[in-house]
Amino acid sequence: MSPDKSVADRLLQEARAKAARAESPTPGRVALGVGVLALLVSPISILGWLFGATALGLGVSAARRPPAAQQARIAVVLGFAAILVGVFFSLSVALG
Repeated sequence: MSPDKSVADRLLQEARAKAARAESPTPGRVALGVGVLALLVSPISILGWLFGATALGLGVSAARRPPAAQQARIAVVLGFAAILVGVFFSLSVALG
């Protein structure tokens, strides 16, 4: 640690960096991307389930951050839809 920076300055800089990470919309964008991908691969049943569950988890965790809340809600809906489409396709293959 250099003598130029006091402990208070270092703590303030770390707090600002932590606040900047909390304000980032990146988790919402990632969840939305996984949700779209889940919906695209959902006709392949197991992939639809896996990506859909991942989109649900990422969406729920990203919804707690205000800048990413809207994208996170969309990701949750897309993940749920991907799981439903995956179940539909697996049942249609199994039944006939």
